[in-house]
Amino acid sequence: MRITKFGHACVRVQGDGGVVVIDPGVFTDGAALEGADAVLITHEHPDHVHPDHFRGSGVPIWTIAAVDRLLREQAPEVADRVTVVRPGDRLEVAGTAVEVVGEKHAVIHPDYDRFDNSGYVLESGGSSVYHPGDALTPPGREVDVLLAPVSAPWLKVSEAIDFVREVAAPRSLAIHDRVYSDIGLDMVATHMGNLLPAGQAFERREPGRDL
Repeated sequence: MRITKFGHACVRVQGDGGVVVIDPGVFTDGAALEGADAVLITHEHPDHVHPDHFRGSGVPIWTIAAVDRLLREQAPEVADRVTVVRPGDRLEVAGTAVEVVGEKHAVIHPDYDRFDNSGYVLESGGSSVYHPGDALTPPGREVDVLLAPVSAPWLKVSEAIDFVREVAAPRSLAIHDRVYSDIGLDMVATHMGNLLPAGQAFERREPGRDL
């Protein structure tokens, strides 16, 4: 499995059967979709889904009902390429096994309504990777790589560290990292290095770089 970090929350996963792109939003260059066989979208916020990315592409999309509604409103020409998934679903996408995990976005503020959000565990060639979207919902199983959110209006560094500890993947790759400056991201990496137990590595990659 080859994992390539793109802008903010977007990651490309090259499995045995093809390329799956997760959460290509407004902070992601459209080139992330080049050669993609499938797209997974966790929720409707624009830093995770940007309808313009799909207008010039025939790539099929798997996502939750809320995103399906958004795409039908904002990019109706891509609606026939969308398959709706639900928490607990197990499916195969571009030759990669996918499990749909979780149902709600993390709490931004109690006065806001909760958004729907489902993460994805992808498995191919004996390796697995988990993208939680905007939530700290554990995958309910062991994974080899956690795509770990590190900066957001709904997230404290202590929560990010505890989530990485809880999932206990051997390797965690920082995602959702556009909100902080480089100084802030260096602080996160320092805290992760200080506080993660032995056997858990934390890494950050620039857009376009492989894990």
